[in-house]
Amino acid sequence: MSKSATKEGTTRYAQRFAGRAAEGHFREAQRLVLSSLGIGTYLGQPDAKTDEGYAAGAVAAVESGINVMDAAINYRFQRSERSIGAAVRQLAAKAFEREEFVVCTKGGYLTPDGAMPGDPNEYFFREYIQPGVFAAKDIAAGSHCMTPKFLKNQLGRSLKNLGVECVDVYYLHNPETQLSEVSKEDFLNRVREAFTFLESAVEAGEIQYYGSFPVRAGAVQPGDDGSADAGQSIAARASSNGDGGGERAGHYVDRQRFAAARSSGEESATICLGGARA
Repeated sequence: MSKSATKEGTTRYAQRFAGRAAEGHFREAQRLVLSSLGIGTYLGQPDAKTDEGYAAGAVAAVESGINVMDAAINYRFQRSERSIGAAVRQLAAKAFEREEFVVCTKGGYLTPDGAMPGDPNEYFFREYIQPGVFAAKDIAAGSHCMTPKFLKNQLGRSLKNLGVECVDVYYLHNPETQLSEVSKEDFLNRVREAFTFLESAVEAGEIQYYGSFPVRAGAVQPGDDGSADAGQSIAARASSNGDGGGERAGHYVDRQRFAAARSSGEESATICLGGARA
């Protein structure tokens, strides 16, 4: 059995809904067949009732023709990822194979585990600073980190939470958060180092594709100190540097084009792979 989504598996999934799904609901992008709608897991209380609701919702979505599930490690203190993990197990029992659906998650924000600890500073010191996962200087805005060591730690936790061997799309979560505290040059260097790590995770089979999730991208103009041009600069820096360049840069997914490919169905919205179209 495949440990990640595949073209064959997602094509087979779409065929389950032949004659039932609306025309154009399923579209090919990133060498996968994706539903035009996905299910997200952002909001809600960090409690068992919400956990069960998200898991049931994800199962119902996949049973109804939606094969894209999205989470982030910080959503509801890691509980949203665990809800997706519960859904993945339930779907396996219902004869849906792992290669039929796409699992996406994100890393970058600091998060507790399951609930807010009584002393957050003590928790993060014990869990992260003391073991050397990150240093205080690596944190921006009091909540964001994207060092390779931190991302490695977070990816490992996400894989366990989701109960999968490979995340299909892993996003660097709101990297522009750091622009308020570091220079643009330092910012791009930090992102290049993060992407170099993510390339190594691709090679290790822990993720299929990676990209950035710039929430502010649509709210700023290219050239501003926001993230609109930063995404392009990030991709260029990652693909031009020897540590993350060459063929390996082909695993980069442009978040905006990924969304467009799922929503428009037009050839012009195909995904950017390290600056190339595919």
